[in-house]
Amino acid sequence: MDRFELLKSAYSPALSIVNGPGFQVHNLHLQDDKLFLKASAGTEQLKNAVWDALKTVNPNVDDVTCDIDVNAALAPKEAAYEVHPGDSLSKIAKRFYGDAGAYMRIFEANQDQLSDPNQIQVGQTLRVPLD
Repeated sequence: MDRFELLKSAYSPALSIVNGPGFQVHNLHLQDDKLFLKASAGTEQLKNAVWDALKTVNPNVDDVTCDIDVNAALAPKEAAYEVHPGDSLSKIAKRFYGDAGAYMRIFEANQDQLSDPNQIQVGQTLRVPLD
């Protein structure tokens, strides 16, 4: 696997966010042996969610160059989030809202597929309300 594919795989939690609603990816490539991402986010919260996801992979974020601006025209009403190993609704709420205690917003938006807020599955796609 080449360096670009290796970094894309390692940072898949962040890339799944930027490939969802509320984002426009302008550029994603390998530059100076780092993953280079330039994108626009619909909200500051979405932008911060990407940074939080990057830092969970590598707290120093020294193998990524990331430039995300905020463009309100891209702001979605909700985001789709793919559950990764180690995720919980609280962790997802912390990532999107800055408040782990807001996990019930996500649970309530997904009651069609969740019966217990403590039972989410890796690979499952959840709706995350953003308004």
